[in-house]
This record gives sequence, C-alpha cells and structure tokens, in this order.
Amino acid sequence: MPVAKVIEITSTSPGSFEDAIRKGIAKAQQSITGIRGAWISEQKVEIAEDGTIKHFRVDMKLTFLLE
Repeated sequence: MPVAKVIEITSTSPGSFEDAIRKGIAKAQQSITGIRGAWISEQKVEIAEDGTIKHFRVDMKLTFLLE
C-alpha cells in the first residue's frame, strides 16, 4: 500500500509564476524522488520601487510517495 507525504516549499522567479513553479519543482526533484503532484496554495509578487514586478513568488505543496 503506497504512502504519500506532503511538504511545502516556496519558489521565486523574476519572469513569471509558471517559471517559479517549474524552478521549485526542479529543485525539489534534486533531493526528493517520486513527486506525484503540486498544489499551488498562494501566489505573490514583489514590487520594485519603480512599480514594476521584481519577483513572482509561489507557495506550493508537493506530494510524493514514500519508499
């Protein structure tokens, strides 16, 4: 019977929310095997002094199977 675990991570990107998601998952896969899904729980942006978006940030929960 498979057992899953959920962890929460935060990832940022200067380009887009999608890029932040992809980078976060790729980094997590360097130390976690068997990632099966991701749930994006929150999206935020950091605004620079000139009013432009400095960083896109996502908080996500990753689900993976325990061996």
